[in-house]
Amino acid sequence: MIIENVSFPAGVHCETTTLGALLRHDGVELSEPMLFGLGEGLGFVYWDAKSMDLPFLGGRVKPAELTRTATAHLGVALHVRETASPRKAWRDVTSALGAGRPVGLQLDCYHLDHFTTKVHFGGHFVAMYGYDDTYAHLIDTAQQGGAVKTTLASLERARAERGPMTARNLSFTVEPAAERPDLRDAVRRAISRNARTFLTPPIANLGHRGIAKAAGQVTRWLDRATDPSRDLPLAAGLMERGGTGGSLFRNLYRDFLAEAATITDDDNVRLGHRLYAGIASLWTEVSGHIAAAGDTGDHEHLERASALLGDLADRERDAMQVLARVTTSVHSGPSNG
Repeated sequence: MIIENVSFPAGVHCETTTLGALLRHDGVELSEPMLFGLGEGLGFVYWDAKSMDLPFLGGRVKPAELTRTATAHLGVALHVRETASPRKAWRDVTSALGAGRPVGLQLDCYHLDHFTTKVHFGGHFVAMYGYDDTYAHLIDTAQQGGAVKTTLASLERARAERGPMTARNLSFTVEPAAERPDLRDAVRRAISRNARTFLTPPIANLGHRGIAKAAGQVTRWLDRATDPSRDLPLAAGLMERGGTGGSLFRNLYRDFLAEAATITDDDNVRLGHRLYAGIASLWTEVSGHIAAAGDTGDHEHLERASALLGDLADRERDAMQVLARVTTSVHSGPSNG
Protein backbone atom coordinates (compact mmCIF):
# COMPACT_ATOMS: atom_id res chain seq x y z
CA MET A 1 0.00 0.00 0.00
CA ILE A 2 1.79 3.09 -1.29
CA ILE A 3 0.33 6.59 -1.86
CA GLU A 4 2.03 8.29 -4.78
CA ASN A 5 3.37 11.86 -4.91
CA VAL A 6 3.96 12.44 -1.20
CA SER A 7 7.06 14.57 -0.63
CA PHE A 8 8.46 17.73 0.89
CA PRO A 9 11.88 18.31 -0.70
CA ALA A 10 14.71 19.84 1.33
CA GLY A 11 12.83 19.99 4.64
CA VAL A 12 15.04 21.03 7.54
CA HIS A 13 12.71 20.63 10.54
CA CYS A 14 10.76 17.44 11.21
CA GLU A 15 7.34 18.83 12.16
CA THR A 16 7.13 21.39 9.36
CA THR A 17 8.43 18.78 6.89
CA THR A 18 5.70 16.38 8.00
CA LEU A 19 2.93 18.98 7.87
CA GLY A 20 4.25 20.29 4.55
CA ALA A 21 4.16 16.81 3.00
CA LEU A 22 0.57 16.24 4.11
CA LEU A 23 -0.61 19.64 2.88
CA ARG A 24 1.32 19.38 -0.38
CA HIS A 25 -0.40 16.10 -1.18
CA ASP A 26 -3.71 17.99 -0.96
CA GLY A 27 -2.50 20.82 -3.18
CA VAL A 28 -1.58 23.34 -0.45
CA GLU A 29 1.90 24.60 -1.38
CA LEU A 30 3.55 26.68 1.35
CA SER A 31 7.22 27.13 2.17
CA GLU A 32 8.69 25.58 5.30
CA PRO A 33 9.43 28.98 6.90
CA MET A 34 5.82 30.01 6.24
CA LEU A 35 4.53 26.86 7.95
CA PHE A 36 6.85 27.48 10.90
CA GLY A 37 5.66 31.08 11.24
CA LEU A 38 1.96 30.24 10.86
CA GLY A 39 2.51 27.63 13.55
CA GLU A 40 3.76 30.38 15.88
CA GLY A 41 6.73 28.11 16.23
CA LEU A 42 9.44 30.36 17.63
CA GLY A 43 10.17 30.07 21.32
CA PHE A 44 12.87 29.33 23.83
CA VAL A 45 13.16 26.92 26.74
CA TYR A 46 15.99 26.38 29.18
CA TRP A 47 15.33 22.84 30.38
CA ASP A 48 17.41 21.34 33.17
CA ALA A 49 17.15 18.20 35.27
CA LYS A 50 19.56 16.39 37.57
CA SER A 51 19.57 13.38 35.24
CA MET A 52 20.82 15.45 32.29
CA ASP A 53 24.52 15.82 31.43
CA LEU A 54 23.82 19.40 30.37
CA PRO A 55 20.72 21.62 30.22
CA PHE A 56 18.80 21.58 26.94
CA LEU A 57 18.33 24.80 24.96
CA GLY A 58 15.16 24.56 22.89
CA GLY A 59 14.11 27.12 20.32
CA ARG A 60 10.53 26.24 19.45
CA VAL A 61 7.11 25.52 20.93
CA LYS A 62 6.06 22.10 22.26
CA PRO A 63 5.71 19.15 19.86
CA ALA A 64 2.42 19.07 17.92
CA GLU A 65 1.50 22.59 19.05
CA LEU A 66 2.95 24.03 15.83
CA THR A 67 0.80 21.72 13.68
CA ARG A 68 -2.37 22.53 15.60
CA THR A 69 -1.75 26.27 15.35
CA ALA A 70 -0.73 26.34 11.67
CA THR A 71 -3.72 24.28 10.55
CA ALA A 72 -6.06 26.51 12.55
CA HIS A 73 -4.66 29.63 10.85
CA LEU A 74 -5.04 27.95 7.45
CA GLY A 75 -8.59 26.74 8.06
CA VAL A 76 -7.41 23.14 7.65
CA ALA A 77 -9.26 20.36 9.47
CA LEU A 78 -6.82 18.45 11.65
CA HIS A 79 -7.79 14.95 12.75
CA VAL A 80 -5.60 13.74 15.64
CA ARG A 81 -5.68 10.27 17.18
CA GLU A 82 -3.89 8.94 20.25
CA THR A 83 -4.15 5.56 21.88
CA ALA A 84 -2.27 3.32 24.30
CA SER A 85 -3.12 0.30 22.13
CA PRO A 86 -0.51 -0.59 19.47
CA ARG A 87 -3.17 -2.53 17.56
CA LYS A 88 -5.56 0.43 17.41
CA ALA A 89 -2.65 2.76 16.61
CA TRP A 90 -1.80 0.66 13.56
CA ARG A 91 -5.45 0.49 12.54
CA ASP A 92 -5.69 4.29 12.71
CA VAL A 93 -2.76 4.59 10.30
CA THR A 94 -3.82 1.91 7.83
CA SER A 95 -7.38 3.25 7.69
CA ALA A 96 -6.14 6.71 6.72
CA LEU A 97 -3.69 5.33 4.17
CA GLY A 98 -6.41 3.13 2.72
CA ALA A 99 -8.52 6.26 2.24
CA GLY A 100 -5.65 7.85 0.29
CA ARG A 101 -4.40 10.17 3.04
CA PRO A 102 -0.77 10.24 4.19
CA VAL A 103 -0.43 10.28 7.97
CA GLY A 104 1.67 12.37 10.32
CA LEU A 105 3.26 10.50 13.22
CA GLN A 106 4.92 11.69 16.42
CA LEU A 107 7.48 9.20 17.71
CA ASP A 108 10.90 8.61 19.26
CA CYS A 109 13.51 8.73 16.49
CA TYR A 110 15.88 6.50 18.53
CA HIS A 111 14.16 3.38 17.14
CA LEU A 112 14.00 4.41 13.47
CA ASP A 113 16.31 2.41 11.20
CA HIS A 114 17.43 5.40 9.13
CA PHE A 115 18.74 7.32 12.17
CA THR A 116 22.45 6.61 12.51
CA THR A 117 22.83 8.73 15.67
CA LYS A 118 20.92 6.93 18.39
CA VAL A 119 19.56 9.56 20.77
CA HIS A 120 16.13 9.39 22.40
CA PHE A 121 13.90 12.25 21.25
CA GLY A 122 10.18 11.71 21.59
CA GLY A 123 9.17 14.87 19.72
CA HIS A 124 10.20 13.69 16.25
CA PHE A 125 7.70 13.75 13.37
CA VAL A 126 7.49 11.87 10.09
CA ALA A 127 4.88 11.57 7.35
CA MET A 128 3.95 7.98 6.48
CA TYR A 129 2.77 7.35 2.94
CA GLY A 130 2.75 3.57 2.72
CA TYR A 131 3.83 0.17 3.95
CA ASP A 132 4.49 -3.38 2.82
CA ASP A 133 4.94 -6.65 4.69
CA THR A 134 8.22 -5.50 6.24
CA TYR A 135 8.65 -1.73 6.01
CA ALA A 136 6.89 1.55 6.65
CA HIS A 137 7.60 4.19 4.00
CA LEU A 138 8.22 7.64 5.47
CA ILE A 139 9.06 11.25 4.64
CA ASP A 140 11.66 12.75 6.98
CA THR A 141 13.89 15.80 6.73
CA ALA A 142 16.51 16.06 3.99
CA GLN A 143 19.19 15.61 6.65
CA GLN A 144 17.69 12.23 7.55
CA GLY A 145 17.32 11.11 3.93
CA GLY A 146 13.98 12.49 2.77
CA ALA A 147 12.04 9.46 1.51
CA VAL A 148 13.14 6.65 3.84
CA LYS A 149 11.84 3.40 5.29
CA THR A 150 11.97 1.63 8.64
CA THR A 151 10.79 -1.81 9.69
CA LEU A 152 7.25 -2.09 10.97
CA ALA A 153 8.62 -3.43 14.27
CA SER A 154 10.90 -0.41 14.72
CA LEU A 155 8.04 1.94 13.89
CA GLU A 156 5.85 0.31 16.54
CA ARG A 157 8.61 0.73 19.15
CA ALA A 158 9.19 4.36 18.13
CA ARG A 159 5.51 5.20 18.43
CA ALA A 160 5.04 3.46 21.77
CA GLU A 161 8.14 4.83 23.54
CA ARG A 162 7.47 6.70 26.75
CA GLY A 163 9.45 9.57 28.25
CA PRO A 164 9.97 13.33 27.79
CA MET A 165 8.09 14.88 24.82
CA THR A 166 6.54 11.54 23.77
CA ALA A 167 2.91 11.01 22.79
CA ARG A 168 0.71 7.92 22.95
CA ASN A 169 0.97 6.60 19.39
CA LEU A 170 -0.10 10.00 18.05
CA SER A 171 -1.15 10.15 14.40
CA PHE A 172 -2.88 12.85 12.40
CA THR A 173 -4.27 13.68 8.99
CA VAL A 174 -5.27 16.98 7.42
CA GLU A 175 -8.22 17.99 5.29
CA PRO A 176 -7.98 21.42 3.65
CA ALA A 177 -11.13 23.52 3.41
CA ALA A 178 -12.69 24.37 0.08
CA GLU A 179 -11.72 28.01 0.68
CA ARG A 180 -8.64 29.08 2.62
CA PRO A 181 -8.69 32.11 4.94
CA ASP A 182 -6.87 35.21 3.73
CA LEU A 183 -3.17 34.44 4.12
CA ARG A 184 -2.29 38.07 4.88
CA ASP A 185 -4.62 38.13 7.89
CA ALA A 186 -3.42 34.72 9.05
CA VAL A 187 0.21 35.82 8.89
CA ARG A 188 -0.52 38.99 10.86
CA ARG A 189 -2.32 37.10 13.60
CA ALA A 190 0.41 34.47 13.83
CA ILE A 191 3.19 37.05 14.12
CA SER A 192 1.42 39.07 16.80
CA ARG A 193 0.38 36.04 18.85
CA ASN A 194 3.84 34.45 18.69
CA ALA A 195 5.40 37.72 19.81
CA ARG A 196 3.03 38.17 22.74
CA THR A 197 3.59 34.60 23.93
CA PHE A 198 7.35 35.08 23.75
CA LEU A 199 7.17 38.36 25.68
CA THR A 200 4.98 37.05 28.52
CA PRO A 201 6.43 33.67 29.56
CA PRO A 202 4.72 32.12 32.60
CA ILE A 203 8.05 30.97 34.07
CA ALA A 204 11.62 32.23 33.92
CA ASN A 205 12.84 29.29 31.81
CA LEU A 206 10.85 30.40 28.75
CA GLY A 207 10.99 33.16 26.14
CA HIS A 208 13.39 36.07 26.50
CA ARG A 209 13.56 35.39 30.25
CA GLY A 210 14.80 31.89 29.50
CA ILE A 211 17.55 33.23 27.26
CA ALA A 212 18.65 35.53 30.08
CA LYS A 213 18.66 32.55 32.44
CA ALA A 214 20.81 30.58 29.99
CA ALA A 215 23.24 33.51 29.93
CA GLY A 216 23.66 33.20 33.68
CA GLN A 217 24.08 29.42 33.68
CA VAL A 218 26.17 28.58 30.61
CA THR A 219 29.46 29.61 32.24
CA ARG A 220 29.15 26.56 34.53
CA TRP A 221 28.83 23.99 31.75
CA LEU A 222 32.47 22.84 31.69
CA ASP A 223 32.21 21.96 35.38
CA ARG A 224 28.71 20.50 35.01
CA ALA A 225 29.39 18.17 32.05
CA THR A 226 30.30 14.54 32.64
CA ASP A 227 32.47 14.57 29.52
CA PRO A 228 32.94 18.19 28.32
CA SER A 229 34.68 17.20 25.08
CA ARG A 230 31.62 15.13 24.17
CA ASP A 231 28.73 16.96 25.85
CA LEU A 232 29.40 20.58 24.84
CA PRO A 233 29.96 19.95 21.10
CA LEU A 234 26.85 17.74 21.16
CA ALA A 235 24.78 20.54 22.71
CA ALA A 236 26.13 23.00 20.15
CA GLY A 237 25.45 20.58 17.31
CA LEU A 238 21.83 20.18 18.37
CA MET A 239 21.41 23.97 18.21
CA GLU A 240 22.73 24.17 14.65
CA ARG A 241 22.06 20.79 13.07
CA GLY A 242 19.50 19.05 15.26
CA GLY A 243 16.61 19.71 12.89
CA THR A 244 16.51 23.40 13.73
CA GLY A 245 17.40 24.82 10.33
CA GLY A 246 20.38 26.52 12.00
CA SER A 247 20.63 29.18 14.71
CA LEU A 248 18.13 27.39 16.98
CA PHE A 249 15.23 27.91 14.54
CA ARG A 250 16.03 31.62 14.13
CA ASN A 251 16.97 31.09 10.46
CA LEU A 252 13.51 29.66 9.79
CA TYR A 253 11.81 32.55 11.55
CA ARG A 254 14.00 35.12 9.80
CA ASP A 255 13.00 33.64 6.43
CA PHE A 256 9.34 33.54 7.46
CA LEU A 257 9.45 37.25 8.30
CA ALA A 258 11.05 38.01 4.92
CA GLU A 259 8.18 36.22 3.18
CA ALA A 260 5.64 37.77 5.55
CA ALA A 261 6.92 41.27 4.82
CA THR A 262 6.09 40.80 1.14
CA ILE A 263 2.64 39.41 1.93
CA THR A 264 1.66 42.02 4.54
CA ASP A 265 3.53 45.09 3.22
CA ASP A 266 4.00 46.07 6.88
CA ASP A 267 6.94 48.13 8.12
CA ASN A 268 6.91 46.45 11.53
CA VAL A 269 7.34 43.08 9.85
CA ARG A 270 10.18 44.46 7.72
CA LEU A 271 11.91 45.78 10.83
CA GLY A 272 11.34 42.50 12.63
CA HIS A 273 12.95 40.69 9.72
CA ARG A 274 16.03 42.91 9.84
CA LEU A 275 16.32 42.41 13.60
CA TYR A 276 16.02 38.63 13.34
CA ALA A 277 18.60 38.51 10.56
CA GLY A 278 21.11 39.87 13.07
CA ILE A 279 19.78 37.70 15.89
CA ALA A 280 20.16 34.51 13.84
CA SER A 281 23.85 35.10 13.17
CA LEU A 282 24.51 35.67 16.89
CA TRP A 283 22.98 32.31 17.78
CA THR A 284 25.46 30.65 15.44
CA GLU A 285 28.23 32.43 17.33
CA VAL A 286 26.84 31.15 20.63
CA SER A 287 26.87 27.54 19.45
CA GLY A 288 30.39 28.00 18.09
CA HIS A 289 31.67 29.16 21.48
CA ILE A 290 29.94 26.30 23.30
CA ALA A 291 31.53 23.77 20.94
CA ALA A 292 34.94 25.44 21.26
CA ALA A 293 34.72 25.32 25.06
CA GLY A 294 34.24 21.57 24.90
CA ASP A 295 37.04 21.12 22.38
CA THR A 296 39.58 23.27 24.25
CA GLY A 297 38.46 23.24 27.88
CA ASP A 298 38.78 27.04 27.87
CA HIS A 299 36.21 28.79 30.10
CA GLU A 300 36.67 32.00 28.10
CA HIS A 301 34.48 30.59 25.33
CA LEU A 302 31.62 30.13 27.79
CA GLU A 303 32.10 33.68 29.06
CA ARG A 304 31.71 34.89 25.47
CA ALA A 305 28.66 32.67 24.96
CA SER A 306 27.17 34.11 28.16
CA ALA A 307 27.69 37.69 26.98
CA LEU A 308 26.10 36.90 23.62
CA LEU A 309 23.11 35.22 25.28
CA GLY A 310 22.59 38.25 27.52
CA ASP A 311 22.61 40.46 24.43
CA LEU A 312 20.25 38.07 22.61
CA ALA A 313 17.73 38.15 25.47
CA ASP A 314 17.48 41.93 25.01
CA ARG A 315 17.52 41.78 21.20
CA GLU A 316 14.78 39.16 20.98
CA ARG A 317 12.63 41.02 23.51
CA ASP A 318 13.00 44.21 21.47
CA ALA A 319 12.29 42.45 18.17
CA MET A 320 9.18 40.78 19.56
CA GLN A 321 7.94 44.09 20.93
CA VAL A 322 8.06 45.39 17.36
CA LEU A 323 6.27 42.31 16.02
CA ALA A 324 3.61 42.43 18.73
CA ARG A 325 2.44 45.72 17.16
CA VAL A 326 1.69 44.18 13.77
CA THR A 327 -2.07 43.63 14.10
CA THR A 328 -2.68 47.00 15.77
CA SER A 329 -0.76 49.05 13.21
CA VAL A 330 -1.99 47.79 9.85
CA HIS A 331 -1.55 51.10 8.06
CA SER A 332 1.44 52.54 9.89
CA GLY A 333 5.14 51.87 10.11
CA PRO A 334 7.12 51.16 13.29
CA SER A 335 6.81 53.69 16.06
CA ASN A 336 9.66 55.17 18.09
CA GLY A 337 8.14 54.11 21.39
